[in-house]
Amino acid sequence: MSTAVTSSDAGKELKLLHYIYGQPNLDEVRGHPQKVIDLIHEFEKDYRFMNVGSEKGKIVTKLIDELKPKTMIELGCYVGYSAILFGDEVRRNGGERYLSLELNPEFAAIANMLVELAGLRDFVRIIVGRSDKSLHKLITSGEVNKVELIFIDHYKPAYTTDLKLCEHLGAIVPGTVLAADNVIYPGNLPYLEYVRSTVEQKREVAKAGPSQSYNTTGMAERTVHSFVGKDDVPTFNFVGNPNLVYESQLCQPQGSRDAIEVTRCVGVQEA
Repeated sequence: MSTAVTSSDAGKELKLLHYIYGQPNLDEVRGHPQKVIDLIHEFEKDYRFMNVGSEKGKIVTKLIDELKPKTMIELGCYVGYSAILFGDEVRRNGGERYLSLELNPEFAAIANMLVELAGLRDFVRIIVGRSDKSLHKLITSGEVNKVELIFIDHYKPAYTTDLKLCEHLGAIVPGTVLAADNVIYPGNLPYLEYVRSTVEQKREVAKAGPSQSYNTTGMAERTVHSFVGKDDVPTFNFVGNPNLVYESQLCQPQGSRDAIEVTRCVGVQEA
C-alpha cells in the first residue's frame, strides 16, 4: 500500500475524516456502509488514496459471496475503505467478524471512526500493530484456528513472510483463499513467485532454511522503505509449509493497471 506523497496530499487521511463527518446529511449516512464508501470515492477525486477501489473490490466481494467466511482477515486497513466494503459483505453473508490489521495507529483511529459511522463497529475489529506479531497472537492464542479468506494489502515485502508465518502455524489449510492486492503496481514478484511455485520448487527453496530478511526483489525503493525502517526485518523467520498445494490466478479488471492475485490452497502433498 505504498504511494508517493506530495505536499498537497499531506494529511489527506485526516482531511477525509473531516470531509465525511462534515456532511450536512450525516444522519442519512450513518449506518449505511455504501454511503460512506461513496463519500470516500467523492473525496478521491481530489486526492490519491491507497484504497483497493470498486473494480478490484468486486473481485473480493465475489469471493466473499462464494466462500461465506465466518471470519475474514485483512492485512492493511489504511483508512478503513476495504474494512467497510468487505466487512459489510461478510456480514451480509452471515459471517461473524472481520479482523483488520493496521500498523499505523493514526490510520487505525480514522478507520475506526469511519467503521463506526458505517454501522460496523460491532462487526469490524481493527488491531493496531505489526502484522506478523498480530497474526502470531491471533493464531497461537486460538482466536483464529484457520484462515478462511484473507485480503493482503499492507507492507509489500511482508506479503510472503506473513503467509509463511500462517503456514508454519497451521492456519493455511485446504479451502483457504488468499487475495493479494497491488501485485502488478507497485508489484510483488517474490509473492507471486511463491504462490505460483510447485511443491517441489518450494521444497527446494526451503532447504536453505528461513530467510533472516525480507525479499524485496523487483520492488522500488519507496515501496521497501514505506511504513517501516529500512533495516526492518521480520519478527519471525519460518520456511512455511512447502507441502501446501496452491492454485493461483491473476485477476485484472479491464482497463486497470493493477490486479489481485487470488490463490487457493487445494491440498497437501506429503513427502
